[in-house]
Amino acid sequence: MRQTTSKDALPSAGSSTVRPRRDRRGSAAGERLCALTRRERPLRELIRFVAGPGDSIYIDLNRKLPGRGVWITADRSSIEAAVKSHAFARSLKRKVNVSPGLAEETHNGLRRRVCESLSLANKAGLVVTGFDKVSDVIERGQAFVLLHGTDAASGGRQKLDSKVRAVARSCGRSAVVFDCLTIDELSLAIGGPNVVHAAIKAGGAAERFAVDAERLIRFGRGLEAVQETASIEGPDDGPLTDEPSFGEAPS
Repeated sequence: MRQTTSKDALPSAGSSTVRPRRDRRGSAAGERLCALTRRERPLRELIRFVAGPGDSIYIDLNRKLPGRGVWITADRSSIEAAVKSHAFARSLKRKVNVSPGLAEETHNGLRRRVCESLSLANKAGLVVTGFDKVSDVIERGQAFVLLHGTDAASGGRQKLDSKVRAVARSCGRSAVVFDCLTIDELSLAIGGPNVVHAAIKAGGAAERFAVDAERLIRFGRGLEAVQETASIEGPDDGPLTDEPSFGEAPS
């Protein structure tokens, strides 16, 4: 993902410092303690796990499953280290069953969630596909997110990237570009053949997609992949489905 950024506004002279609200665990609201590093992080930089049936560890991407959560920094290396160091058992203070492939299963879950979010945005009528149509949406300043398949040719990507950056700059906005799904995955999620490039117009479903895509990129490429970009504001902890359920335990 590539974005332009803007500097945060500085407090005016004489303004008072507002202390962050703390929850009952002593963490600032919107933050949790990583069970591996023992460092507090914002929720968007963490993934929640819970012990479910059979004392197995379940991935809780929606942060809605019942039980005490174990929060781990949301990148592959941290989850792999948490599995090897028995961080889940230490945090829960009991023996639990943890899949040795938990990191890969988490990655697959994040990827599915991004595809589901894109499908919802498409059903909401926010998705435009095809190079010419995407280019037209960008020129009109209607592209909230620009998407490329990871296996898309560089020529088309560069042309659209240059255009979306120029338009965003002229409007005083940030350009948001993602390349986290393959052409086949884009095509399946949108329900069209050979989707190489797509644009998502502004709307709640577009914000949901952007947040989920950022989580996927952060997981695969590390926190530094998005730390230096402007934050994407959106509903980052709501479920895609109405009711939480444990489903199948990671194998």
